[in-house]
Amino acid sequence: MLALKQERTTTRREDFLIDVSAGFRCESGDALPDSHLRVRVFGDLERPVVVVAGGISSGRCLDEWWSDQVGEGAAIDLTRYCAIGFDFSPTEDQRVRLSPLDQARLVAIAIDSLGVERLFAWVGASYGAMVGLAFAADAPTRLERLCAISTAHKPAALARGWRGVQRRVVEFALAQGVAEEGLSLARQLAMITYRSAEEFDERFPGGVGADGRSELDRYLVSRGDAYVSAMAPQRWLSLSESIDRLDVEPARVRADVTLAACPTDQIAPIESIQELSRRLPNLRALHELPSLYGHDAFLKEPAQVAAIIRSCLEGA
Repeated sequence: MLALKQERTTTRREDFLIDVSAGFRCESGDALPDSHLRVRVFGDLERPVVVVAGGISSGRCLDEWWSDQVGEGAAIDLTRYCAIGFDFSPTEDQRVRLSPLDQARLVAIAIDSLGVERLFAWVGASYGAMVGLAFAADAPTRLERLCAISTAHKPAALARGWRGVQRRVVEFALAQGVAEEGLSLARQLAMITYRSAEEFDERFPGGVGADGRSELDRYLVSRGDAYVSAMAPQRWLSLSESIDRLDVEPARVRADVTLAACPTDQIAPIESIQELSRRLPNLRALHELPSLYGHDAFLKEPAQVAAIIRSCLEGA
């Protein structure tokens, strides 16, 4: 384990490279291309430790992508808790067949290296909640509480279909030597699935302009083009495919679980999360998260999400 840096801020923030054994194998049998897991620790490891993880585009820099929820005085209060963020594998632009369980086992290696025997909580949204469920099922004695926002225990068929089309777009673009254009298109399609019809009706009521594009078209193109600088195409393929490998048996999850579901979420339908809630041995609460923002509600509804997280971390 190598400590990379410590920033001089009110709350201690330190990056670590955690060694991953060359013998580590994914569920698929694939070797992991990464020799290290990148982890950032916020605060004092002597405090109750909370692992925090979001969608496939998130990472260890919790104060950048979820600053509404992680900070001094925030729902994940860094004066009370130690928060750990991590970068999903693979970290390089490589394609590997891995699953949420593989990510969870890597986190177990990381907390072992940090000397953390048991987590107070795992707060996850979207893919990060999938990894949290997998961790809870695989290491039931190592997690006290789980807050899982916008995920069920298995992927919805419609969402699998959308992701499959997105991956084939990127694969075709890679074969043609235009990977960035393909990734932009895939992201544009993804944005349609992340949000709700109600939001788009409200925000983009007009028709097409002289160039044949509407305001909605221009919004989607800008989101797709911006994504190219944030995600490499082969890595994106690995992580997109990993979502579709989610398969958690709810009965194996022994932690106290707080769930949150958005009624307009097309990716993780509320009906699937309700099914999960019925099958969990220790359900603490299922919260409804009303929002026009669908699957992106965990990023767009900070006040509601903060209340849900606090109910998990502070509840008796």
